[in-house]
Amino acid sequence: MPTTVEDVDGLHGLLGHQLQCSEWFDITQDRVNTFADATDDHQWIHVDVERANTESPYGGPIAHGYLTLSLLSAMFLQVLTVGQASMAVNYGLNKVRFPAPVPVGSKVRLSAELITVEDIAGGIQIVVRAIVHCTAVDKPVCVAEPVFRFYR
Repeated sequence: MPTTVEDVDGLHGLLGHQLQCSEWFDITQDRVNTFADATDDHQWIHVDVERANTESPYGGPIAHGYLTLSLLSAMFLQVLTVGQASMAVNYGLNKVRFPAPVPVGSKVRLSAELITVEDIAGGIQIVVRAIVHCTAVDKPVCVAEPVFRFYR
């Protein structure tokens, strides 16, 4: 169940608040291959299953780091709902790290905390401490600070 605020200004009350985790997202070979096709990144550790199974230090194919990162928006929609916003945009990222690989066949989910909430012209800008967890590894697979803008 996402945290919900009635309107954009309600984001101020969430500063420092830990949001509920998103649902688990499946990392399938089909998802990895589709991402590879969309980005023209066909590195063998992602798309050549036979070679990855025998030669990869990860023991099989892994998801692209940027695939994991690209899921942040979808996962974030599951953890926060902002009512009466006329528009929301991804404004950028302050930091991104991929501390561990995401094996194909695993699942990922987001935990998030609002670390800054700032008034901007026409709305509010938030920075989120986003941590993506994976069923296959103990360490986070992505740690990022996405910046979102919500407009009245």
